[in-house]
Amino acid sequence: MAKFALGSEPVVGSLSSSKKREYRVTNRLQEGKKPIYAVVFNFIDSRYFNVFATVGGNRVTVYECLEGGVIAVLQSYIDEDKDESFYTVSWACNVNGTPLLVAGGFNGTMRVIDCGNEKIDKSFVGHGDSINEIRTQPLKSSLVVSASKDESVRLWNVHTGICILIFAGAGGHRNEVLSVDFHPSDIYRIASCGMDNTVKIWSMKEFWTYVDKSFTWTDLPSKFPTKYVQFPVFLASIHTNYVDCNRWLGDFMLSKSVDSEIVLWEPKMKEQSPGEGTVDILQKYPVPGCDIWFIKFSCDFHYNAAAIGNREGKIFIWELQSSPPVLVAKLSHPQSKSPIRQTAMSFDGSTILSCCEDGTIWRWDVMENS
Repeated sequence: MAKFALGSEPVVGSLSSSKKREYRVTNRLQEGKKPIYAVVFNFIDSRYFNVFATVGGNRVTVYECLEGGVIAVLQSYIDEDKDESFYTVSWACNVNGTPLLVAGGFNGTMRVIDCGNEKIDKSFVGHGDSINEIRTQPLKSSLVVSASKDESVRLWNVHTGICILIFAGAGGHRNEVLSVDFHPSDIYRIASCGMDNTVKIWSMKEFWTYVDKSFTWTDLPSKFPTKYVQFPVFLASIHTNYVDCNRWLGDFMLSKSVDSEIVLWEPKMKEQSPGEGTVDILQKYPVPGCDIWFIKFSCDFHYNAAAIGNREGKIFIWELQSSPPVLVAKLSHPQSKSPIRQTAMSFDGSTILSCCEDGTIWRWDVMENS
């Protein structure tokens, strides 16, 4: 278990807004009555940077952000299981570059949707319970990872339909896994967090031959020798409650719990003894009213800023790479009162989307003069 490093106190950001950028609401859509749990821009394919997807109930919808605040519906997919409730969605692509959406939720089956021909491409069955988050490997975007209530994280190849690795077992999570993320440049590394209050860092380095094999496998996916990864290379107890979102910021980690703040920290590995090490808490980004679980933050493409909603329908945008942290803007609107489950920042951060418990999607655009 990682110990806290002695030394300087973390730098806490001030909640007085710098008004560095000013945003205004340019659109509000009522998608339906069901809560919308996820919204995500496509950062995988530069042709579709202004395309985003949402999930709510048993529906996955694809939209495009156009000029002047316009949001166009491109595709909508309704799952055959009317009791499905999707919690997460991620953009991916197969080896020939076709855009795919991978969605998962309550019933534990992952649906891979081919956006080129608007059909279900594959269904992944394997998790024994709900799926809380799906993320795509930015350097190899036919690899996705899923975090589940069944206490495991799984690595999948969307091109061949193979479950390559399962991160679970002796050193695994001891409760629901709520969030997972691929390292932006170290292709072997992932981080996961959950209801056991921990963040775990895993390495795929010694299992990478299985990843390579998954691309050339010609037999049935069910015959693939899926490997268990039982021990993380690092374990951190930064939070004293559920950890529901973690994202890499280079080699540093951003994570949040239910105590109204995002924490930036550095895992300091001990090379000789995996799993051991220290944690250096660098900065804290306060988010008032963010004290219920399953609220996730998002970043622009270059991780300059993070946007996060709260249970009162407000959005806080923090500049990530300044010390002390700078609150870029605080967004609120008299009609936005419902908990914001997730935000999505566009490529350059000029558009911010939020998806809410009351089934609405809000679009905020930066004002030209700011």
